[in-house]
Amino acid sequence: MLEQTERLPVAPTNPGFFLEGIHHVQIAIPPGGEESARGFYKQVLGLREVPVSPLVSKLAIAWFEQDSLRLHVGIDPDFHPSRRGHPAFVVRTYDALIHHLEIMGIEVIQAATVAGSRRCHIHDPFGNRIELIEKTHAAEIPG
Repeated sequence: MLEQTERLPVAPTNPGFFLEGIHHVQIAIPPGGEESARGFYKQVLGLREVPVSPLVSKLAIAWFEQDSLRLHVGIDPDFHPSRRGHPAFVVRTYDALIHHLEIMGIEVIQAATVAGSRRCHIHDPFGNRIELIEKTHAAEIPG
């Protein structure tokens, strides 16, 4: 691991590779939170649970998918909620999701509209922040 005072070498102008996308995002939860996580990601966010590969079953307790979205959930014995770093999910039917979240009793924290897309934040049962972005202009939102 690099010390903070060490400098990385300057990258060549053409490194010969290209990062194409994100395969999955993993969210940490505390030990004992497995059922709460399953309930939240399936019932609140509407994701479908898929089998965890036996090759990584010690790292992740549950995998969820919907179309190209992949979310992995893993136990962290030294868990601390992620309040800054967070996944941001694009939502096709923003108003319907907000209505669903309110019915489910989930606090919705509205955020500034960026590039014409409404945004909000919610928290999973463990305090991890999740951003939800209206699909309308999501690709135009600066990263």
